[in-house]
Amino acid sequence: MLNTVENLSKLIDKEIKLIDLGKKPASLYDPLYYILSLGGKRIRPLLTLMAYTLYRDHPEEAIKPALAVEVFHNFTLMHDDIMDKAPLRRGRTTVHEKWDSNVAILSGDVMLIKAYELLMHVETKKLKKIISAFNTCAALVCEGQQFDMDFETRKEVLEEEYIEMIKLKTAVLLGFSLELGGIIGEASDQDCEALRNFGINIGIGFQLKDDLLDVYADQSKFGKQVGGDIIANKKTLLLIEAINKSKGKTKQELFGWLSKEQFDPAEKVNAIMTIYDKLNVREIAEQKIDRYFSIGLDYLSSISAPKHKIAILKTFTQHLINREK
Repeated sequence: MLNTVENLSKLIDKEIKLIDLGKKPASLYDPLYYILSLGGKRIRPLLTLMAYTLYRDHPEEAIKPALAVEVFHNFTLMHDDIMDKAPLRRGRTTVHEKWDSNVAILSGDVMLIKAYELLMHVETKKLKKIISAFNTCAALVCEGQQFDMDFETRKEVLEEEYIEMIKLKTAVLLGFSLELGGIIGEASDQDCEALRNFGINIGIGFQLKDDLLDVYADQSKFGKQVGGDIIANKKTLLLIEAINKSKGKTKQELFGWLSKEQFDPAEKVNAIMTIYDKLNVREIAEQKIDRYFSIGLDYLSSISAPKHKIAILKTFTQHLINREK
């Protein structure tokens, strides 16, 4: 089987449908199958398999650890939705709304355990390194989530604080996903580190791109409400840059909108976008996005794998970079 992106994605979809996470009590295990059934891009397990196939040709050998990353990711989503009081996930009812918060907490806990079980499907000699890397990653993800929650109650957040938060909350898991594939594929320590740094930097770029798309995407392509971050006063890079660059009447107008509790959503989005445009915030964000993608691709170019295999991963990454939703 050729290890194309399409074939690797089919392998992931097939194995997710076959995954055994437990059965009784149903109230504990049904939420696990439910959240996994909601879909998503499955980027993390795909990156694990793509990294593995840089060095080996049988992705079936890495599929269970790859699924461990997806199970862990969905565990974090389940608990994040509780903390955010989110009613929907991928257009469907969240677990804590469909069942209740206690069920979602406990189901999330067992989901983390199942992620460890799936990670165990590797050669014994690789297990300690993998578990150590995973533990480090999992703790960093929790730190990132806490920083994100802390920022909600702060009036201002520094740009470097925001970048560090998204690095921890989002990017390090992409980095681990790639590093995991490298470890299983017996890549050198240098290549595993380069794969991790590649993932971290493109992960930061992806999150910044999400911030940009939330404001400037074509509504018909985006798939969710454009301007949602503006309506929620979410401290994204764009808002942080606007706060830092605004002066005088512009700053007063910006903070006036941020302090309003009653407003017309469309009016607020248009007003804040006008301020962003006036301050060239979009251009600043695009430059930073390009910078992180460039750093990430430099790390990818440094690994010692066949060039034609690296090209597949690079093309896939560039496709994600150029997405409009």
